[in-house]
Amino acid sequence: MVTNRVPTTPFSDQRPGTSGLRKKVTVFQQPRYVENFIQAVFDTVEGAQGATLVIGGDGRFFNETVIQTALKMAAANGFSRILVGQNGLLSTPAASCIIRKYKAVGGLVLSASHNPGGPDGDFGIKFNMAHGGPAPETFTEAVFKRASGISEYKIIEASDVDLGRLGETRLGDATVQVIDSVEDYAELMETLIDFDRVSRLFRSGFRMRFDALSAVTGPYAKAILEGRLGAPAGTVVNGEPKPDFGGHHPDPNPVHAHDLMDLMHGPDAPDFGAASDGDGDRNMIVAPGLFVTPSDSLAILTAHAHLAPGYSRGLAGVARSMPTSRAADRVAAKLGIKAYETPTGWKFFANLLDAGLITLCGEESAGTGSDHIREKDGLWAVLLWLNILAALEKPADQIVRDHWAAFGRDYYSRHDYEDLETKAANDLMDNLRGKLSKLPGQQFAGLTVAGCDDFSYTDPVDGSVTPRQGVRILFEEDARAVFRLSGTGTSGATLRVYMERFEPDPNRHSLPTAEVLAPVVAAANAIAEISHYTGLEAPTVIT
Repeated sequence: MVTNRVPTTPFSDQRPGTSGLRKKVTVFQQPRYVENFIQAVFDTVEGAQGATLVIGGDGRFFNETVIQTALKMAAANGFSRILVGQNGLLSTPAASCIIRKYKAVGGLVLSASHNPGGPDGDFGIKFNMAHGGPAPETFTEAVFKRASGISEYKIIEASDVDLGRLGETRLGDATVQVIDSVEDYAELMETLIDFDRVSRLFRSGFRMRFDALSAVTGPYAKAILEGRLGAPAGTVVNGEPKPDFGGHHPDPNPVHAHDLMDLMHGPDAPDFGAASDGDGDRNMIVAPGLFVTPSDSLAILTAHAHLAPGYSRGLAGVARSMPTSRAADRVAAKLGIKAYETPTGWKFFANLLDAGLITLCGEESAGTGSDHIREKDGLWAVLLWLNILAALEKPADQIVRDHWAAFGRDYYSRHDYEDLETKAANDLMDNLRGKLSKLPGQQFAGLTVAGCDDFSYTDPVDGSVTPRQGVRILFEEDARAVFRLSGTGTSGATLRVYMERFEPDPNRHSLPTAEVLAPVVAAANAIAEISHYTGLEAPTVIT
């Protein structure tokens, strides 16, 4: 087979973010766009010659086309073995699992996570390192530098690989192995979760609904929940991955997973509800009549993880992203373990996990994980919840209410202002930062500002400093508002405003979240002048 060196010229917009390079599908479809970026990644990978590479994606539109290109380029760039998921499918947690298990040099993960799919939707490419986690900023900046000066890419002339057939194929000097997308991940789950106990739970008549949102987690959920654990057929819905996610917005939150929310709040709600996102790394947990915030879910998993065999030794520590509520901190204090507050982005957790400082971690945006891989893991979180339900023998909503009674309730909500003009969003944040020194002592909507800052993180492992990660406003009434711009979209800017208020009194734990947080919302709007800068009188999405 012939290896071609194809002349090319750079694109100016190939700087990866915290989750790789994400753009509209139409951007990736430009001639040479995919090839340039992948070549820049391969040129940056150390030890690629003779190494093992993992490739897979979430099945969204353009997934298989890019995989075929990536396989031919990997073979041309000296990788000796390439593991690819059957039909091009690998959930992000499964990709991390496989990278670690087979000691690969890393992996290309093709996904735009929870962003919409289809011909007019989003696409993404990111590189995960040998530990299975997202590449650090030093790597992504090196990729951008290489992409900005690229003059050629390498690719072999070859027929497409049959991604539907398990087994090995020679591609130039490389061996491509199409592997079962689920098997390695399922085997890992069996080492962490008490499958026998959860199976008995299902045999007792326990009912569950798992909505895969026509995304990549469907095959994993069917194989594990309905296959290995014996949940009744039909427990998993929307279980077939589709290029456009069947029209679903694959973000597991109460707005986009509304069918599940309606069911769980209806008269014949099953005992437990869950959903996952486009690439399988996020989760949503719903008890009958009660949505469990990701912040509360992390705290509850931290409190009860020891009930699962994979965590019976106890936890080294727990970490949460800065915008995530402080619920997990309260559990950590009671357990006598360290709690860490990091910027948003899984790479910050990966450092703590690699150093053995934490066992569990999570983000308010529905990502939860542990030291079993170096990505967040939606289905794992659901399985750990099932293990806890089976061990405690209590209804899911009772477990949540018992947790609040023991630790207090952190009322929590996130307001998203989407598709803003980038300049307007930046102006809002600049104006807010300019106010910080004058805010302490001022009152807004009946709340008094106790302190505020622009969050800067010093990594306890490598000493690196990550500044300007979001503005925090702390009120004397044990409430908090956080402002940051999101980096996961593909157009415009998204302002995220996070509100929380702690309530220790169990008699006030059943109040509507909107009622409890109303003063915090009003104060946040007044302080940041949100309506003035965005032109919006209300958020685009409230979760």
